Amino acid sequence: MKKISAVILASVLAVSLAACSTGKQSAGGSEPEAAASSYPEKAITVVAPSGAGGGWDKTARSLAKVMSETKLVEKSITVENKPGGGGAVFLAEYVTQDKKNDYKLFVSSPPILINNGKKEGNSPYGYKDTTPLAQLTKDYGAIVVKADSQYNDLKSLLDAIKADPSKITVAGGSAPGSMDHLLAVLPAFKYGIDPKQVKYVSYDGGGEAVAALLGGSADVIATDVSGVGEFLKAGKVKVLGISASERLSGDFKDLPTFKEQDVDAEFTIWRGVFGPKEMSEDAKKFWDAKLKELSENDAWKTELQANAWESEYKASEQFSAFLAEQDKLIIELLTALGMAK
Repeated sequence: MKKISAVILASVLAVSLAACSTGKQSAGGSEPEAAASSYPEKAITVVAPSGAGGGWDKTARSLAKVMSETKLVEKSITVENKPGGGGAVFLAEYVTQDKKNDYKLFVSSPPILINNGKKEGNSPYGYKDTTPLAQLTKDYGAIVVKADSQYNDLKSLLDAIKADPSKITVAGGSAPGSMDHLLAVLPAFKYGIDPKQVKYVSYDGGGEAVAALLGGSADVIATDVSGVGEFLKAGKVKVLGISASERLSGDFKDLPTFKEQDVDAEFTIWRGVFGPKEMSEDAKKFWDAKLKELSENDAWKTELQANAWESEYKASEQFSAFLAEQDKLIIELLTALGMAK
């Protein structure tokens, strides 16, 4: 019996030693700890699906700058510009060629929803073909007129459009069916006006739309609030309403919302970060943590202030739910315009 006991004891010790050699015990001693993730192991690329100088480009460069300078990410981060089709050209390449590439992220905003929802010139790909990682900023739409315009509030303008849409030219810095167009018709649609009756003229960028307004070629423009701040300060324009749920702070604190003028409409111009559809769990966990740290970093807050952006952090799950809700509004507007798939 003593010999048998000795054999059993030796066997138990051998198994225990083997277990110790395969990994560390957890605090409770029951399970080995998982090996630490090695991601990232090389340089990271953040793509701006536009040319230099636009909102996507500025967002990507600000993100890369703060992540690198504060050492939130040790590996180098480079920014690439890949313009074309309001982001649709890049997205088609990304979801087919980089769907497992953990080292290529991109920034986007509502056009990723709009392009996917349109009937003409549409993209077959949308946010569901990616991994939404985080929303970082928010801006809002603004309905803007010249400082000497006869219109002093949103309802008086909408009443004039309802009476004779042909007399009011509304301009934006993007093509029909794109974001400025949707912002232009949103309050009209919610006010009971057929959005197809709104006389919309597109210009190549927000700067040209503002120039058209100031030069008298347009009566109204639809654009983002942050894009007209300098003209508002200079007394060159009036903002009749903004698409926020409540009034903003700082330089924009006196701007009325659509809702407080009995126009039940709101729209957030968000900007966020996306990864590939088949992103690994290690990479996703890494960016979940790092993008949250970024949103709380003082250097990032300085970037927000310098670009007149509002902070709005939503983690991956919350961001995905928000995108699903905004997608419904965009489809509703495109359908009313006869532009939905």
